Amino acid sequence: MYISLTNTPGDPEGTPKGPKAANRVSSVVISLGIVSMLTDISSESVSAILPLYVTGVLGLSTVAYGILDGLYQGVSAIVRIGGGWVADLGDQPKWVAFFGYALSAVARIGLLFASSFGALTAVLTADRLGKGIRTAPRDSLITAASQPQNLAASFGMHRALDNTGAAIGPLLAFVILSIIPNGFSTVFVVSVTFALVGVAVLGIIVPNRRSKSAARGTEDPAEATAEPRGERRRGRWRELNNPGLKRLLIVAGMLGLLTIGDGFIYLVLQSRSSFAAQFFPLLYVGTNVAFLAFAVPIGRLADRFGRARTFVLGHGLLLAAYVSAALPITGAAITIVCLVLLGAYYAATDGILAVLATQFTTSETRATAIAAAQTVVAIARFISAAGFGILWFAIGREWSMVLVSIGIAIAIPIVAVILRGARQYRADV
Repeated sequence: MYISLTNTPGDPEGTPKGPKAANRVSSVVISLGIVSMLTDISSESVSAILPLYVTGVLGLSTVAYGILDGLYQGVSAIVRIGGGWVADLGDQPKWVAFFGYALSAVARIGLLFASSFGALTAVLTADRLGKGIRTAPRDSLITAASQPQNLAASFGMHRALDNTGAAIGPLLAFVILSIIPNGFSTVFVVSVTFALVGVAVLGIIVPNRRSKSAARGTEDPAEATAEPRGERRRGRWRELNNPGLKRLLIVAGMLGLLTIGDGFIYLVLQSRSSFAAQFFPLLYVGTNVAFLAFAVPIGRLADRFGRARTFVLGHGLLLAAYVSAALPITGAAITIVCLVLLGAYYAATDGILAVLATQFTTSETRATAIAAAQTVVAIARFISAAGFGILWFAIGREWSMVLVSIGIAIAIPIVAVILRGARQYRADV
């Protein structure tokens, strides 16, 4: 795998060309991956200690953690479509993403002062709003800088770099807590530092890659000027009214309702094995290392085997992870199996969902379509996290895991049938 910096006239900067394009990844994708890596070091160092910080240091219940985890998963839904729509409307995806990254970085400063449920809720809300704003424009930049035949592989490379940071963040938190017991404030300071560096890299290094039709000069400027702006806007929204995209949104929502936060799974593993609290962040490291290992090969497999098939099979891996967590078995082996399955699940679904969304719309509405799919997932996971926290409190962790496992086992074949009938809007992805 190497980066191609050779371009033909009129092609987006950093976009690989030529017969070996399928084996190349754009330098823009690599740069965005570095931004995501730095940002994930920041965010995952916090999320790795959040379950213990909330339930141990602040003394809140699992219901309170479920609400906070739901906010962490789902509050970004409020602005995801807005962020994608603004990026498409102004054709400025980089600067919309920049604002989102900057908002999250500033919000994390508040972690140094948040010591109550209300304050922590406000800080996490602002942080996740920033994530919601930036995600679809960033994925739009990746799509615009990639060749159609290796789009899933490009997303796989980005997610691999992203999850390098997601593995380093919890490991960094583990080291800090090992050296400084109860050093949560130190973790928060380190988190802010990495977030600010990521914002700087995005602003200085990453180019503002726009829609492919505009970048390649296929649109006649005179025609674009002659077309009334209101008509262009209405046309863009009409292009989102695609049966395939509707099917994808239904599938994303259904599966999102049955996807619980990793923190709950880790609390189950920790309570069952009773290992020391300072080792808790290593569970996040294990999942993200597995994600890192599988991201690129599964992305390449999806480009050849089928992206929808890969997405469905990925949720089969999630079911296996739930079952391994629910089994009354202790020991390091079952814990490692669960973490590997979780990592493989993310590799088969995270970037693939964005790729599937681009298949059902035009390049001019790319960010909005991606945001629509991500919004549905975020809302569903917010409901799922809050609901699972209540379910855990009511019937216990084991039965809660069993019920969720049954639900996703029923959903997988239904999802496969729904996606099988979806037809692509775009033939070039």
